[in-house]
Amino acid sequence: MKEKTEKNSRRDFIKTMGIAGAGFTIVPRHVLGKGFRAPSDTFYLAGIGVGGKGYSDLAECAKSPAVKIVALCDVDDRRAERAVKDWSDANYYKDYREMLEKENNIDGVTISSPDHMHAIQSLAAMERGKHVYVQKPLTHDIAEAREMTEAAHKYKVVTQMGNQGASGDGVRKMQEWYQAGLIGDATEVWCWTDRPVWPQGIQWPAEKKAKVPKELDWDLWLGTAPYKEYVDNLVPFNWRGWWDYGTGALGDMACHIIEPAFKTLKLGYPTGVEASVGSVYVGEFRRGYFPESCPPSSHITLDFPAREDQPELKLHWMDGGIQPPRPEELGANEQMGDGGNGVIIKGTRGTMMCGTYGINPRLIPLELNEAVNVPETIARVPEGHYVQWVNAAMAGYKQKECSSDFDIAGPLTESILMGNLALRSFDVRKKNGNNWEYPGRYIKLLWDGDNMKVTNFDEANQYVRRDYRTGW
Repeated sequence: MKEKTEKNSRRDFIKTMGIAGAGFTIVPRHVLGKGFRAPSDTFYLAGIGVGGKGYSDLAECAKSPAVKIVALCDVDDRRAERAVKDWSDANYYKDYREMLEKENNIDGVTISSPDHMHAIQSLAAMERGKHVYVQKPLTHDIAEAREMTEAAHKYKVVTQMGNQGASGDGVRKMQEWYQAGLIGDATEVWCWTDRPVWPQGIQWPAEKKAKVPKELDWDLWLGTAPYKEYVDNLVPFNWRGWWDYGTGALGDMACHIIEPAFKTLKLGYPTGVEASVGSVYVGEFRRGYFPESCPPSSHITLDFPAREDQPELKLHWMDGGIQPPRPEELGANEQMGDGGNGVIIKGTRGTMMCGTYGINPRLIPLELNEAVNVPETIARVPEGHYVQWVNAAMAGYKQKECSSDFDIAGPLTESILMGNLALRSFDVRKKNGNNWEYPGRYIKLLWDGDNMKVTNFDEANQYVRRDYRTGW
């Protein structure tokens, strides 16, 4: 859907066709050809990855009366079954490349595949001028996030990442409180989650041939990842704990949990990161974790520089059930965040917190909330995160705002994935005689955000961009 044609009104369409003032039949967009919108202003939508979250993404977008779902793609027929049944008029594919090649009249694409496929699928859609809604985390690698942010501008498409809390009222209330000076200048942020709820810190299953389900195209599922034989219980969910495919608890939840602080405090690229990880036992020996798998728990600290009139600050991320110190002003029986997850922002004058997605923001001590009365200065998003993207895409590039377009989601994702650089560097090892040394442990990685480079430990830079499997 070209920018020029997006601005054509119904009246312009009638005039162009030379039938102004006459009766006419509304013609579907796919009949008119690429670059034209039907007078009914239909938004033709396709989905890549349409089981589970992918199904709900499509369903939420379809709450807009303008949306017509015309194409579905999934490498696993079992996962796609419900979508194929409910949108029976849509064409179904297993390979997203075939879908994008044949369905050249679609306007937008939702992408809800495993993390390691987000970038390549999003870029393929954007290159064809399709608007893109992609699940969190935006990408698997830092370099991919930068490339996608730049591509959105290059191809002039409307984008949104699937961290729906970015469109919620909670984060806007926190912004208004902070701008009103209720907590002063933020100096420290604590973010935490009780995830993972999938296996992490484990060894890849021993080599044993498992039968690939007939409904699953295993090679397409692997996509950009290195080839490995199929193993049971990896699909559809447990891939999150393996570096080849997922980004661990940090990648899964931080886009929901860090986002309120990132937006409220106007954070940019961090300048340093360090990490500690939970240990696992293998026989009599303890070690950090298996290199192929994300750690069972971690504590990551990101340093953010001073910006505008705000001081520098530290942001702590904790997962695997680790929780931050309880603020002194919070009662012993009062819940932090939403319990298993949350955000605490400490300032020079006070403290505030919220739960996942920025829900239920509160000042601490909690009795302060009874008297707070800060005017709403930031527009709310009553239509919700998904329909906001649909409406913005139909309006055209840069015509309407999205809460988590790639200009926002890209830097947020890059900052989050800095934590994974530290985690993966933790297990970099070198041989010294008969012993192994781990030079990446117990150090702080110094980060040049503009150039996407660790400046004091070059071995970490191998994780800024991974190599794709031959053919991808």
